[in-house]
Amino acid sequence: MAASGRPEHQAPPEIFYNDTEAAKYTSNSRMIEIQQKLSERALELLALPEDEPCYLLDIGCGSGLSGDVLTDADHTWVGIDISPSMLSVAVEREIEGDVILGDMGCGLPLIAGTFDGVISISALQWLCNADKKCHSPAKRMLVFFRTLYAVISRGSRAVFQLYPENSAQLELLTQQAMKAGFTGGLIVDFPNSSKAKKMFLCLFCGGAPQSLPQGLGTEEANPNVAQKFTKREKDKRKPLKSSREWIMEKKERRRRQGRETRPDSQYTGRKRRGHHF
Repeated sequence: MAASGRPEHQAPPEIFYNDTEAAKYTSNSRMIEIQQKLSERALELLALPEDEPCYLLDIGCGSGLSGDVLTDADHTWVGIDISPSMLSVAVEREIEGDVILGDMGCGLPLIAGTFDGVISISALQWLCNADKKCHSPAKRMLVFFRTLYAVISRGSRAVFQLYPENSAQLELLTQQAMKAGFTGGLIVDFPNSSKAKKMFLCLFCGGAPQSLPQGLGTEEANPNVAQKFTKREKDKRKPLKSSREWIMEKKERRRRQGRETRPDSQYTGRKRRGHHF
């Protein structure tokens, strides 16, 4: 990603992601596909218990594209984002997570020990900017990581997919995370490919010692893992949004989560025609 084309260099996030940009971001099929793949990989790196719904936090949740992946995996989630426009799109899309307007650099206004895991897609690098005179990137990072450490349960993980501008930014982010109490480190998928290369900061919050997962496409990684990851993407066939199958799946998830849900009927998912007089 060229430096001049980075969103962080154009405006603060709450200004850059205005109504126009938020609508464009959420209607771009390529962007949706990228967000989905990155979110699925972040969820995989969380290493959550299988077949056990968890309560997750999505930092920089935007319009809820990453949250959709959490919903599809039967998890309940809360998202936080600094852009009112992005959150408005999320509400219009009727996402199933709860969303909060907030600046992660000011800390997370959430109850201690609440979450079983955290994901964040393409958001963490924004903390490296000083958008106001009062902003100190190092201090904002520390405030963020300290409050993050407080709100997640011991033994859980936080996985951040990020686009650092240089090694100095990456080092500062990692340093501040460790100062806040986290362990862990960087995972790089497909490090030898300029196109497929992706970085994930995987942080462990206390509990028993954990080993850092290997990146996909590395010599140390199990060659079957990358194959399995690609095959899963190919095999996954999501029902079309607003189809009867999609609506029934959504209603079933809501029932499992104990939410109020309308009863099923023979008209569920059926397109309604206009009345003619």
